[in-house]
Amino acid sequence: MDRPLLVYTTFPDMDTALRIGEGLVRDRLIACINVLPGMRSVYAWRGRVEQGQEAAAILKTRRGLQDEVNRALKERHPDETPVVLFIEPAGADAATLEWLIGETS
Repeated sequence: MDRPLLVYTTFPDMDTALRIGEGLVRDRLIACINVLPGMRSVYAWRGRVEQGQEAAAILKTRRGLQDEVNRALKERHPDETPVVLFIEPAGADAATLEWLIGETS
């Protein structure tokens, strides 16, 4: 059976995150996106220290879709180099995993 996979990324704002997330849900690449607006970030970019406001997002999918989700995020994301981190949970509740696989199959 496929394993759960969480994808952490950021977007420039909540509307962009929700628009891209909805597209990924409709395309059955993810089962859900959680968007956390109003995040302040300090980051290194091209030798400089930058600050900005972003929306953090956690996407719920399955391991078998990692490459497709990565490709789709990069194609749709407005940032030149979006942050895309894959986090493999140690496990998942059986009902949660069943929902996750059902919504991404």
